[in-house]
Amino acid sequence: MAANKLTKAEIVERISENTKVSKKDIHGIIDFFFDEVKGALTSDRTVEFRGFGTFEVRTRKGREKARNPKTGETVRVQDHGVVVFRPGKDLKDAVWPLRS
Repeated sequence: MAANKLTKAEIVERISENTKVSKKDIHGIIDFFFDEVKGALTSDRTVEFRGFGTFEVRTRKGREKARNPKTGETVRVQDHGVVVFRPGKDLKDAVWPLRS
């Protein structure tokens, strides 16, 4: 499965080859981009990329009787935020035929 993974380093390499911008500059831009997305999400803002999808934070309800998978011990889990992704129409249409 790891062979099917696309890494940040590969993205940097491809952008650099196609734009002739240095890998160092592209890496910095990508890091800045992710910091902006993370900052928006931690400020409870929705991040929307039209045609690609939307990232947002939702509250996951806590539970009284969750189990620690390592010890089997019963623990209480507080309500907490989770990031969810909803794909946009263009992305849905692009991947629809892949696993038919």
